[in-house]
Amino acid sequence: MQIKLWIGQEMTVTLTPAQPEVESDWRRLWRDYLMFYKTKRDDVVFDTTWARILNPETDMFALLAYDGDRAVGLVNYLYHHSFWDIEKRCYLNDLYVHPDGRNLGVGRTMINAVVEQAKSDQLKQVYWLTAKDNTNARALYDKVAHLSPFLKYDIHL
Repeated sequence: MQIKLWIGQEMTVTLTPAQPEVESDWRRLWRDYLMFYKTKRDDVVFDTTWARILNPETDMFALLAYDGDRAVGLVNYLYHHSFWDIEKRCYLNDLYVHPDGRNLGVGRTMINAVVEQAKSDQLKQVYWLTAKDNTNARALYDKVAHLSPFLKYDIHL
């Protein structure tokens, strides 16, 4: 699956699913995403996650957005069951757009691609989390989705 979209005067975006030849771009963009959130993961997490994304037996996926041969965006997402419905749901785990691609429609294009894939796969919902203070991303999210009233609680083990 390759999706090529002209998203504005400045950029034509091609969405490419994860495949072995885009691994270095995926790693670079995911590392940038983690740095944005002031966190990092060991190489074993990168290796394991990449292997899961490539494994057709798992429900973990990634799309990369390219402007020509330059990777400018990444979306990692997964499908999972729920106690509340028969159909699976899609959790959009990570969405990152390189600063050069921001405010040009790259993020919206990647979200729309995930939503269309989830519809095609007959899923019930696409959802995600973001930081309260991530105002740039929230400006987009407020246009494409409904803000949930739920709060997230964590217990780290």
